Amino acid sequence: MIRQRTLKSIVKATGVGLHGGRKVQLVLRPAAPDTGVIFHRVDLDPPRDLPADPYSVCDTRMCSGLERDGAKVGTVEHLMSAVAGLGIDNLHVDVDAPEIPILDGSAGPFVFLLQSAGIEEQKAPKRFLRVKKAVEYREDDKWVRLEPHDGFRLTFSIVFNHPAIDKTSTSVTIDFAEHSYVRDVARARTFGFMQDVDSMRAHGLALGGSLDNAIVMDEYRVLNSDGLRYVDEFVKHKVLDAIGDLYLCGHPLLAAYSAHKAGHALNNQILRVLLEDRSAWEIVTFEQPGMTPAAVSHQFELAPAT
Repeated sequence: MIRQRTLKSIVKATGVGLHGGRKVQLVLRPAAPDTGVIFHRVDLDPPRDLPADPYSVCDTRMCSGLERDGAKVGTVEHLMSAVAGLGIDNLHVDVDAPEIPILDGSAGPFVFLLQSAGIEEQKAPKRFLRVKKAVEYREDDKWVRLEPHDGFRLTFSIVFNHPAIDKTSTSVTIDFAEHSYVRDVARARTFGFMQDVDSMRAHGLALGGSLDNAIVMDEYRVLNSDGLRYVDEFVKHKVLDAIGDLYLCGHPLLAAYSAHKAGHALNNQILRVLLEDRSAWEIVTFEQPGMTPAAVSHQFELAPAT
């Protein structure tokens, strides 16, 4: 049986919010089976709970944010991506600010935190959301699609017309029947352009951004002295974001995801399109020997419980 997972112990981190620029304390705690991922704004009186839920997504300007009963928590996508990549189903996330810390701009530090806490299998079957028929969402020349697939595969293409991006691969396919989240995706950083900084900050965005937590470019080149971590880091970060955005549905997907020029908003919209068509999906478990598709077995072997 493929089982649900949580943490073995509590782990803590401190960082800065990418958009708000505030110091943030983060605590990740184990949770009981079938809890899901729940964010807790512990700085509010009383504390507020914000479960991962695509219908709670309130802000998709350069991040995915959740809102419930007037409480918000932003920039959840990198942590959610790491949680999904390691196969963690149940987690409490305590945060004392309206934003998850950006750390180095990738999911790598969150992977390290989660693995440091230890990952524990639970006495409950993992519940997958299986896509049964294709669904699509489009806005002008941007689109995103989910199709049936016995595993989890993501194909993404980007267009930026920028020399530093154009000389890298601008399309990628990550198939977890073959690839490792930790090795192939987790370290891809968010990116931005110097010419957009003033405008973003005027709108209260990127106040905590720096070369320490993003790939930054001028009109011609990458400004980070260490260069890129992957030859296709730009498009891989879009895949990293998509994994986190999609995991807000509360379950790992059995699906093929494909997208062109999509972002947080379209990722949220495709989940809503999917969930609102009850004939397009089902919840499944793999509790008997031989039931599990090979691609699924491989995906969770790459992120073993420890």
